[in-house]
Parts: sequence; C-alpha cells; structure tokens
Amino acid sequence: MKKLIAIASIAALAACAQPAEQAPAPAETTAAAAAPAEMTAADMAGTYDAKYPDGTTHVVMINTDGTFSDTDPAGVATTGTFALKDGKTCFDPEGDAPEACWTDGEPDAAGVFTATAPDGTVVTVTPRAAPEAAATPAPAAT
Repeated sequence: MKKLIAIASIAALAACAQPAEQAPAPAETTAAAAAPAEMTAADMAGTYDAKYPDGTTHVVMINTDGTFSDTDPAGVATTGTFALKDGKTCFDPEGDAPEACWTDGEPDAAGVFTATAPDGTVVTVTPRAAPEAAATPAPAAT
C-alpha cells in the first residue's frame, strides 16, 4: 500500500507541475480553444521521492508511456499504470492490488507537494532534478 501511495504522490507532483496558465484568449476564440490542454504521461514523466510519515522514502519513476515504478527502501519495486481521473492521480499496480487515487496538494516554489492516499496517509513528494548535461571542460590556460 505504501508503494501505491508513493507512486500516486509522484504522479500528483507531476500533474501539479503544469506550465503557468496563459493570458486569456481573445473574445472571438472559442472556449474549447482557450481551455488548457489536458495533462499527459509525458507532462508527468520524471523521478520523485515520496516521503512517508514514518520517515521511509520511496523512489517513484513515471514514464512517458503512462507506466510507473515505485521502489521501496528495501529495493522492492511495484510497477503498473497511472492516469488522471476526476482531479486525482490514480495508480493501478500490476496484479490483484486495487487502483489507488490520490489527492494532491499545491506544489511550492521548488515543486514539493503533499499527496493524500484514499486511507488518509499523507506523503511529501519531491521531484528529483533532471541530470545535468555533461559539463564542458574549461579551455586550458596558456
């Protein structure tokens, strides 16, 4: 269950990382054209740390194809699919475990947010920074 919570939290973080809304469309633009685009797996893709109340941290990876992997502190991974449903981030693990839909809080300036599981467990979700491109060596001094 903790794995599902961590995964849901991470997906929630990704969902909250939407680009800022654009200025309102001109009056002649249709409402459909002015509506924000729906979040996709590609928008949520990334690696996140989900910290539980007991201090344990899971690493959640969300892939652009709508799949996820949640690895607990012991290295045990749970995989499955995720989706956004009715304003919640839902994780459906492979096997017989039921889908769990999390309610995500607003991210802070660093992108950190809380996610609440169906059972009330609250985790803190922190996005991991993308690996930086290899640094270009400085020119040798002459």
